[in-house]
Amino acid sequence: MPISRKRALTIAGTVSFFGLLLASCTAETDAVGEPADGVTVVATTTQMGSLATQITHCAGGATQVLMSPSDDPHQFEASSAQMVDMIEADLVVANGLGLESAMQRSIDNAVVDGAEVVELAPELDPLPISADEQHEHGDDSHDHGEHGHEHGTHDAHVWMDVSRMADGAELLGEEIAAATGDETYVSCGTEVAEELRDVDAEIADIMAGLGSPRLVTDHAAYNYFADRYGVEVSGVVVPGGSTDAEPSSQDLAELSELLSEQGADALVTSKANKNRLVTALADEANGTVPVVELYENAVGEPGSDAETYQDAMLYNAKSMADAIN
Repeated sequence: MPISRKRALTIAGTVSFFGLLLASCTAETDAVGEPADGVTVVATTTQMGSLATQITHCAGGATQVLMSPSDDPHQFEASSAQMVDMIEADLVVANGLGLESAMQRSIDNAVVDGAEVVELAPELDPLPISADEQHEHGDDSHDHGEHGHEHGTHDAHVWMDVSRMADGAELLGEEIAAATGDETYVSCGTEVAEELRDVDAEIADIMAGLGSPRLVTDHAAYNYFADRYGVEVSGVVVPGGSTDAEPSSQDLAELSELLSEQGADALVTSKANKNRLVTALADEANGTVPVVELYENAVGEPGSDAETYQDAMLYNAKSMADAIN
């Protein structure tokens, strides 16, 4: 199935603010020796950026990633300079499904100024969000001018299933080839996908050795991981699929009671953006439930041995196994 694209033509005769910035940015890029005709891809998240970087490196192009490993994709906002980078790129790769909610208006504005954007998550057989999760998240529909977006019906956290991201690598290679006319990107996307399928099999083997572990997670980011690798998410600290909500005192009391009466194999939080409430729940459980810090919102910092998507996901599986065994 062909991936959906968002295109728009810049209105003829209109010199926008971003057009002026683009001219300035282009001149600066040429001055430092970047080839003017080189293929450039801009990715929003670090996970999508890792895939795009591997594919473009294979084929001789380059990828810029807007978010850093310390950024929360739910709350990240693009700068004016980054909007220029999106407009200038051959292709912009976004996660979609409302993940980049804080920067969605910037993405839409870049499209109006000529950026070509692809959203991978909607093409990777996304899981529906349950009625309870939709209610907890609230009405997250936004109207961005001529580009309407409905969020809240499907889970955006597709990168937590490596097999889906393998499909995404193939699609991304095809999309870069379509945008640039260079079929090398198709074979490079296939090459990255094959590596991802090997990693997926390794993770599946690791998790199979744990039975069906029960997790309490900091937010609802683990539905894909549970669906693919056989874990059970028995509780979630922050309601909904985002990190910007707040649990009620009743929610926390129920989670504390769940841990007291039923226990859990691990409490899970993000390495980059630790949730203090997870630590508080662990304290209430008197240290009987281990806290595992994982790469859930981003890949690792340079030098962390988890700076690629593959390494980050393998780290997650191995860390769960070490904590639970």
